[in-house]
Amino acid sequence: MPFDLAPDVVAALAIALVAAAYVRGYSGFGFSAIFIAFSALLTNPLPLIPVVFGCEILMTLFQAKGIRGHIDWQRVIAMLGGAAIVLPFSVWVILSLGDAQVRLIVSGIVLVMSIILLTGWTIQRQIKTPGNIGVGAISGLCNSAGIGGLPVAAFMTAQKMPAATFRATMIVYLTGLDLITMPLLWMGGLVTWETAYALLLAFPLLGLGIWLGTRRFNAASPEGFRKFAILLLLTLAVLGLLRASI
Repeated sequence: MPFDLAPDVVAALAIALVAAAYVRGYSGFGFSAIFIAFSALLTNPLPLIPVVFGCEILMTLFQAKGIRGHIDWQRVIAMLGGAAIVLPFSVWVILSLGDAQVRLIVSGIVLVMSIILLTGWTIQRQIKTPGNIGVGAISGLCNSAGIGGLPVAAFMTAQKMPAATFRATMIVYLTGLDLITMPLLWMGGLVTWETAYALLLAFPLLGLGIWLGTRRFNAASPEGFRKFAILLLLTLAVLGLLRASI
């Protein structure tokens, strides 16, 4: 098994992978936060972060055809620019921390951002390029822990935009963010042959989850399920904080 994980841990992570991919297929975000928060309950999540990024990229291949006409490219480019500025520092910080500290950081960030999403926070004025760059920078700081999508999801949820635009823009932004972060993790020694092995095992599970989630999105508004995903993130964050404090 990759990363010397026990068979029962691998089985639990496989179930979480399908569930998180379903959320991503439906809402466009939440995959990394759900999977990393859950994995932190069972093992050190740090070696799994590159696997999660690889999964995000693979899932975009499954979803590319259906999102092309809905992407807000101006927003994506501005946010990626902000993220690229801070990512080298962010990755250096996360690589210098231990197992318990990583768990605390991951769970704490998930908890704070999920509460923001749950409150229904709204932005009344139009956000221009400098604001999008700033949100990208915050996202880059969080992405070294594998959950850079949550600040962006909170930011975009607070603005009025069609569900299809929200979902497509999140998918493309997260893919670009992970493509920027992966070389930094490789230089830090986190990307190994075991990462590739884990991605190979994950591929069919990702396809299943994305297919189910996309069918659900096409059949109904994602708003109800987004609320469910936020409640799930809150639960995992609280459990993760309790697990790290033991």
